[in-house]
Amino acid sequence: MLERAQTVRLMIFDVDGVMTDGGLYYTDSGEELKAFNALDGHGLKMLKQSGVQLAIISGRKSKLVEHRARNLGIDHLVQGAHDKRASFEALIAELGFTPEQCGFMGDDVIDLPVMRRVHFAIAVPDSPTLVRQHAHYVTGARGGHGAVREACEVIMQAQGTLDAQLAPYLA
Repeated sequence: MLERAQTVRLMIFDVDGVMTDGGLYYTDSGEELKAFNALDGHGLKMLKQSGVQLAIISGRKSKLVEHRARNLGIDHLVQGAHDKRASFEALIAELGFTPEQCGFMGDDVIDLPVMRRVHFAIAVPDSPTLVRQHAHYVTGARGGHGAVREACEVIMQAQGTLDAQLAPYLA
């Protein structure tokens, strides 16, 4: 598993159920709300600082996700992706990556076409059995509760960059 994580140069994340707990929250006026985990956010920032590019491919479309991506410095955002594999193929062609240089973290069957294509597929523990069966790594933490941070740390550990990212906090 760590050998697969070593090759990741572009890490792509789904949103609902991965970066959030998967719940869809609406106000009385119909405004959508999502809860993101601060630990996940810092993990994403460290992963980016370690040299791995970040992207989001989401089947849903939300202004909240745009704001979160911008806040985290995630430059590559694809929303409303009903065919995630086609969105993935277009993204890597645009950025000049091969599937062997990519990782993807998802939680549901809509993510399987990308998970089966990338070199390092990650799922959360509350994913359906079929999704977990196609993952190279299943996090211990649930989506929206530190799973993204865990995935980021696994990649940095495999690439030998985790200690350097943590060093400023231990000085």
